[in-house]
Amino acid sequence: MGLFSKKKEETKSCCCGGKCTPETMAQAEESKSDAGVKVLGSGCAKCNALEDAVRTALTELGMDTAVEHVTDFAQIASYGVMTTPALVVDGKVVSYGKVLKKDEAKTIIQKVRANN
Repeated sequence: MGLFSKKKEETKSCCCGGKCTPETMAQAEESKSDAGVKVLGSGCAKCNALEDAVRTALTELGMDTAVEHVTDFAQIASYGVMTTPALVVDGKVVSYGKVLKKDEAKTIIQKVRANN
């Protein structure tokens, strides 16, 4: 008997809640291949703290690398990150879900750059 069950509507959804388009997903995938350092997050206090720690770490390492702060959810989701803040170095997600201290960020950046 189907008295209490409603027919469920089939909805197409993706990681961004259905708000993405093929164009935005293509842009997000394209930006993943860019070399550099990116902080992924909404712009909250934790994301900003991670960005500050990364900038300080890069300065101490003598690397003149720009830090990009990505707030677009489609781009964040294209990296497979579900917990922010996250750190991406040369297209690889190296940390997510926590705010790294300056020394932790330095160690991670050095390891990734040494392997490339």
